[in-house]
Amino acid sequence: MARYVFITGGVVSSLGKGLASAALGALLQARGYSVRLRKLDPYLNVDPGTMSPFEHGEVFVTDDGAETDLDLGHYERFTGVHARKTDSISSGRIYSNVLEKERRGDYLGKTIQVIPHVTNEIKDFLKIGDDEVDFMLCEIGGTVGDIEGLPFFEAIRQFIHERPRGQSILMHLTLLPYLAASGELKTKPTQHSVKELQSIGLAPDVLVCRSEQPIPEKERAKIALFCNVREEAVIPAYDLKTIYEAPLAYHHEGLDQAVLDAFGIAPAPKPNMERWEDVMDRLTHAEGEVRVAIVGKYTQLEDAYKSIAEALTHGGMANRVRVKSEWIDAEIFDREDPAPYLERFHAILVPGGFGERGTEGKIKAAQFAREKHIP
Repeated sequence: MARYVFITGGVVSSLGKGLASAALGALLQARGYSVRLRKLDPYLNVDPGTMSPFEHGEVFVTDDGAETDLDLGHYERFTGVHARKTDSISSGRIYSNVLEKERRGDYLGKTIQVIPHVTNEIKDFLKIGDDEVDFMLCEIGGTVGDIEGLPFFEAIRQFIHERPRGQSILMHLTLLPYLAASGELKTKPTQHSVKELQSIGLAPDVLVCRSEQPIPEKERAKIALFCNVREEAVIPAYDLKTIYEAPLAYHHEGLDQAVLDAFGIAPAPKPNMERWEDVMDRLTHAEGEVRVAIVGKYTQLEDAYKSIAEALTHGGMANRVRVKSEWIDAEIFDREDPAPYLERFHAILVPGGFGERGTEGKIKAAQFAREKHIP
């Protein structure tokens, strides 16, 4: 039976829940455990496949053909575990499944309600592959307090109480804003976020606090006291030069140890961090530089091409070179000569897209690369 870690977020979105989840998965692997990561999104789209890249970033396609959230790409890149369609679910898919069952008569004429029918559907999803791994990491999209996320939080509350004691924990990410005028880190948003969680019957075991400034020990103690967690389970999360520094940074701050302590796993296997030390060595001690132009139509939001950007980074790591990517809007070449823009690059990458906008510009970029013999 797998142990479950539920990862939630508060205060604001885009705190890096996906990256923290992926880094934790990598750290548990470094200690010899098997892991699987999942994403539960509260939006009512059945999947992100029909959403604009400007709306939600790229669509990550799994080996078995599911169109999923881009965080599943982070999961794969950090753990090497191939994502499956059973690793991603949305409110839209949950409600669609429930309504299909209702139309078939599976509920035998009962009144269909959020509790228990929708929450049961969410719990059934969580149980898939329960016996395959040591740890199941489940990230909940959005922030606590969002009305559309309530069925997921209620399902998790039920799930935790229905399983043996000590088999599930909650990890909550919050923001500690810094007020330059007063020179203070403010803990109140984190306190309110935890209070919101507690009001729906959930209590965090580990708090990950994003901050642009070092968190003093007295502030960690204050957060621990008011949020009812152990002081060593208040984990600082600072901005990093590269996302691939996250496993080492979180390990240094004690995230993996805090999670294992929350499960009562002692003594815990010692981690082997050589893989991530090698990754950072390759990134920080590159032996050359390659300039790559990415000519696309969604360049205003780099997350629209997340997997492409990370693939270039990985190629650089493998060859010990630093890849400098520059994003160029394909529409520019509809009216201008591409030569002044592209002749200084070692390589040109033209990613896919939908619709007519920017297509001619991408063709011109490809033509320039072919005629000038640029890869």
